[in-house]
Amino acid sequence: MSSYFRAGAKKYFLFRDAIARATGVKPPDLPKPLPVISIPQFTLAESTSLWNNLPAPISSERPKSMEELGQAYGYILYRTHVADPGKGVLTINALHDYANVYVNQQPVGQLDRRLKQDRLEIAIPSGRATLDILVENLGRINFGPHLQDDRKGILGSVTLDGRELTGWQIYTLPMSDLSGLKPWKAERTAAPAFCRGTFALTDVGDTFLDVQNLGMGIVWVNGHNLGRVWDIGPQRSLFLPAPWLHTGANEVIVFDSTTLTSPILRGLTQPIWN
Repeated sequence: MSSYFRAGAKKYFLFRDAIARATGVKPPDLPKPLPVISIPQFTLAESTSLWNNLPAPISSERPKSMEELGQAYGYILYRTHVADPGKGVLTINALHDYANVYVNQQPVGQLDRRLKQDRLEIAIPSGRATLDILVENLGRINFGPHLQDDRKGILGSVTLDGRELTGWQIYTLPMSDLSGLKPWKAERTAAPAFCRGTFALTDVGDTFLDVQNLGMGIVWVNGHNLGRVWDIGPQRSLFLPAPWLHTGANEVIVFDSTTLTSPILRGLTQPIWN
């Protein structure tokens, strides 16, 4: 039985023993546990900005959903330009699911569908300002009347003080291929950004990657998508199976929509429960 299941094994053995008593049949012996390893802490020392790694955009007068553009998961970036300086209320109609908003690539706020947030006040500087809305797909509805129509991205209009914003450049970001990321630099990069680090192993085994120092994003190990992280919890560690590791150097890449000040990770022999 792997280390992932050992953490909750007490209930399993209680059920196993109860079934054996009820049936009079002795269950077979369990296989030997797989090895569990710890990984000393290592730093995500390199980083590169999302702004430097955008694909070719798709032009559209109004926002389109992920599904309209053939995308199923990940992120999608909506970009337009605003010429009128001053403060105004930005409203996103039908946001699915979470948006980081930037003016001239500087963060100005977040909107969260869970909290029924759809507007925030932003300041537009003088000159032609760039407005970016980075939307994350947080997962599909799997019950209820919206099971078949739960599309992702911006499904409606975007307005600034009631005036609809048009002329969008849309960048699909499924995050399925990280091989072309560049340029990697040995310094902190403001969010949204990718961070990269390595660790070396002499033996492999299951482990639990401590992600408490991360903000909100995705973790990859040796090219495998390990899972999402979000500092609101409940996850504080991610199970990292031995087959995804190898002896020698191993690579970790993290995409985070928050600026990481201490991107230090480590591998634990037990998960961190919240």
